[in-house]
Amino acid sequence: MATIKEVAAHANVSSATVSHVINGTRYVSDAVRAQVELAMKELGYRPNALARSLRRGETHTLGLILPDSANPFFAEIGRAIETAAFERGYSVILCNTENDTEKERMYTEVLENKQVDGMIFVASGDHRETLSQIAQKGLPLVVVDRDMGSLELDTVTTDNHHGGLIATQHLLSLGHRIIACITGPSNITPSAERVTGYRAALQQAGILVDESLVVRGDFHAPSGYEGAMQLFQRSPRPTAIFVCNDMMSIGVIRAASQLGLRIPEDVSIASFDNIELASYTTPPLTSVAQPKQEIGQMAITLLLERMQNASLPPRRNILPTRLVIRESTRRPS
Repeated sequence: MATIKEVAAHANVSSATVSHVINGTRYVSDAVRAQVELAMKELGYRPNALARSLRRGETHTLGLILPDSANPFFAEIGRAIETAAFERGYSVILCNTENDTEKERMYTEVLENKQVDGMIFVASGDHRETLSQIAQKGLPLVVVDRDMGSLELDTVTTDNHHGGLIATQHLLSLGHRIIACITGPSNITPSAERVTGYRAALQQAGILVDESLVVRGDFHAPSGYEGAMQLFQRSPRPTAIFVCNDMMSIGVIRAASQLGLRIPEDVSIASFDNIELASYTTPPLTSVAQPKQEIGQMAITLLLERMQNASLPPRRNILPTRLVIRESTRRPS
């Protein structure tokens, strides 16, 4: 690629003039500017955007750490964040930790070395120490889909408690009374909050929570399959299951099919996340929708504001959830 000196010689101007045209650091007449731009075009010269950004103390890149990009929910969140960043002139470096805390730590160091302007972090669990260290270094940070409790960080979450509540209330309104729950990991706040919503709906309906109907999963399809197999062997069998994410619901559908159980005739399923795949399962899933586009927009907005003003107080945004009713729920037979 041509150098600034070669552009300057081709345009018959000084190297300093070329630099001023590129960086806008001093007035250059329209005629000279056009002369330099033509020389750059003819020689195929492209300014080093990274070098210019570093001189200005910014790279216009953001870091995004996801715990599991194979999970469609996180993939859709990542896409929403990347789209919102692109609309504002920023590129995103995506790091997938695969729920590995060591990879999580290493990726934060990589992003710091890349001199990203800010970071959006979805932790694989309750990794407050890692997040605290990032914040102490002064790197602007927004945490998505996790409640960080006492840590003074900007966060974007959804009302998981309300989601669990309305999903279970929907099943109750259909006439179900033996309602099971397949939860997510105990160390992740969204999972715990969804279960508290499930419990609250049963209590409000005057139904005692049967702990044997609450089965632990891990947000992956195989655990949904295993949990459903365990529940389907009970007598009496639950007539409905609130499953704490759509991926586990896919496992539940597989288990029901293998046992010859029909959904929703024999068992209703209410799920959570409303990933795009939820409308294409057989049957399509009734699911609590998380506002993924709004999450992405809000996360980028908070991060850019934090980058502009580090002294802002921490902001905690809880976005509403809504129930999308499809064909996986009906009145019990």
